[in-house]
Amino acid sequence: MSLSQTTPAILILADGTVFNGTAFGKTGTATGEICFNTGMTGYQEVFTDPSYYGQVLIMNNVHIGNYGVKAADVESDSVKVKAVIGRNLEDKYSRFMADASLQDYFEAQGVVAIDGIDTRALVAHIRTQGAMNCIISSAITDVEELKKLLNEVPSMDGLELASTVSTKEPYFLGDEKSELRIAVLDFGIKKNILTCLVERGAYVKVHNAKTSFEELEQFQPHGYFISNGPGDPAPMDYAIKTVKQILAADKPLFGICLGHQLLALANDIPTFKMHHGHRGLNHPVKNIISGKSEITTQNHGFGVDPKAVRANDNVEITHVNLNDDSIEGIRIKDKKAFSVQYHPEATPGPHDSRYLFDEFISLVRSN
Repeated sequence: MSLSQTTPAILILADGTVFNGTAFGKTGTATGEICFNTGMTGYQEVFTDPSYYGQVLIMNNVHIGNYGVKAADVESDSVKVKAVIGRNLEDKYSRFMADASLQDYFEAQGVVAIDGIDTRALVAHIRTQGAMNCIISSAITDVEELKKLLNEVPSMDGLELASTVSTKEPYFLGDEKSELRIAVLDFGIKKNILTCLVERGAYVKVHNAKTSFEELEQFQPHGYFISNGPGDPAPMDYAIKTVKQILAADKPLFGICLGHQLLALANDIPTFKMHHGHRGLNHPVKNIISGKSEITTQNHGFGVDPKAVRANDNVEITHVNLNDDSIEGIRIKDKKAFSVQYHPEATPGPHDSRYLFDEFISLVRSN
C-alpha cells in the first residue's frame, strides 16, 4: 500500500453529511457535483468521458482498479472527472495488458480520490436526497474550512461546461477520399463515437463547440453529428442556434446525450435537471418503433421535458426508459433528424444500440 493510502481523507456533501476515508491518487482537495455510476467494468473509459467534467464520481462496484489501466482504453485525452469515490480502490492489478496501476494513473493525471467509503450507503443517500455538490480533501482536515470552500462551488444547474472540454482546433478522421462526409460538433465527444462513424465509411471533421453553421458548411458535409458533453444544455444558446440552422437547411442530423437535449431545445422543448440522473451500463430502454428493448449505457444529469415532447405534434418519441418512462429518443417528423439520450457507442457497455449509427449513415446516404 502506498504512503498516500494511509493518509486520512474527508468527504463532505452540501447537505452537511460527512464521510471519513483514506487518500488515494493525488493528495489534495477537489470539488464538484456528486453522482454515481452503476457499471461493473470500464472504469477507465468512464473516468475519461468528457460528459463527467465538473463531477465527483462514486463507483458502485466494490473493486475499482483491479485490472489496472491501459493507454488505449480512454475516451478522451485526459481524466475528466473532478474526483473519485470508492470502497476498495486498488493499487495492485492482475491484467497482463495493463500499463500501470490506478494509483499511478491518478497521480499522473492529478486526480484526488477517497477510498474506504461505504458507497452503498452513499449512493442510497444520493438516490434519496438528489445530486448535490461535495468536497473531498486529503490535504485539509478542518471540516469547517472545507464547508466554506464547498459553499463557493457553483451549482451544475445553469452551468455551461461543453465549450470548456471541446476541441480547440478542428481535426479529421477517416478516409479523406470517402464520399461520405460528416461534420461533428464537439461538446465533449467520446473517441469511440468517432470510431463508430469512421468504421462505417465516414470522413469526419470534428469542430469546436462554438463553430458557426457557415463555417461547418465549408466542409460540405453530407450530415451532421451533435455530440454528448457535460453541463446544463439550457444556457447553450450558441449551440441551439446552430442546431436550428442545420434543421432549416434540412441536413441529416444525429444527436447523442447532450446532442439529444439540444435537438429538443431547438424544437422549443425545454430540458430539466434530474433528481440524480442516469449513469451506468445497465439501463433498459424500449424502442417504440421496433417494440424491442435494449440494455443501454447512460451518462446524463439532465433530461427533456416529457409533457412538452408529447405536446409537440412535429416530434415523435422513438425510445423510452423502462425504469422511469423518461424520454430516451426522438425524431423530428418533417426533418431528417433524430437523437437518443443514451450512448449507442457503449464504451463501456452492451452493443444493443449500435444499429443507430447504421440508421444515421443510411439516412445520410439516402439524402
